[in-house]
Amino acid sequence: MIRISGKYAFFGLAVAVSGLGVSPAYAQATRTWVSGVGDDVNPCSRTAPCKTFAGAISKTAAGGEINCLDPGGYGTLTITKSITVDCTGTFGSTLNSGGINGFVINDSLSATPGQAEVRLRGLSINGAGTTPGLNGIRFISGKILVVEDLRIQGQKSGHGISIAPSANSATVSIINSSIVTGGAGATGGGIEIRPTGTGTARVNLQNVRIEENANNGLRADSTATTGAAGISVSIADSEVAGSSQGLAAVSSGIPVVILVDDSTIYNNTNFGIIANGASTRVRVGNTTITGNGTGVSPAGGSFINNLGGNFLVGNTTDGAFN
Repeated sequence: MIRISGKYAFFGLAVAVSGLGVSPAYAQATRTWVSGVGDDVNPCSRTAPCKTFAGAISKTAAGGEINCLDPGGYGTLTITKSITVDCTGTFGSTLNSGGINGFVINDSLSATPGQAEVRLRGLSINGAGTTPGLNGIRFISGKILVVEDLRIQGQKSGHGISIAPSANSATVSIINSSIVTGGAGATGGGIEIRPTGTGTARVNLQNVRIEENANNGLRADSTATTGAAGISVSIADSEVAGSSQGLAAVSSGIPVVILVDDSTIYNNTNFGIIANGASTRVRVGNTTITGNGTGVSPAGGSFINNLGGNFLVGNTTDGAFN
């Protein structure tokens, strides 16, 4: 038996560990960082940042935050837990060309489905490419999504934002953001709210620009859900322009209720606001509806109500509130 003691014993242990190829393990942090010159093998600390959002999320604790150190393209991301991705103060970009989604929120396979709270702030999501992006953001399962100071463009294979909760009540807030050039031909568009299964959705827009999207600027459609609460949408201080249909609301028994206040709906080729289905209610106040093919078009027992202070003028056919 050979006995090794002192510093030589320590040296021998270090060599042995190194020879086994053991790599350091990192505990999940509450705050992590990404950088254009980072590396996903890093712990994602401020001094050793990761390269991509996907690399950082596995090292970020639930409820934690991923921040951007400098301008860069940080890749697409699937989110399955509560988290904040915040690139305020710099340029954090996701390029999702190739017919894929930019950000997917889906906690359906987690231990607590329908409970994730997600915040996306200060980001650019661009679907431009030979094969355009599918959806800038795709919401499938979670509790809360807050989208703030985002620029979403070029999602020509789908929508800028697709809100499709499948089995829970979801709340989505979109603030100080723009959704442009989504959809192609008669498909896709800016924002689509279409729950499935038993899903329901409450969506709030504040200072949002939905412009130059093909097909629909914003479409709220309850025909694929059995969730009794249906869809509720609030739109304030926003613009919807340059689409085939500005606002479209469709129901088949499950309610769709949209409130529009202090907004502008203009230069949409076919309809400014179109509603269809007896469970559909669009309530409009302090809003200008102009330059559209038809300003307002209630059909199928739906209602588009005038709450006062509206300017319905200068459309090819103004239509009428009912």
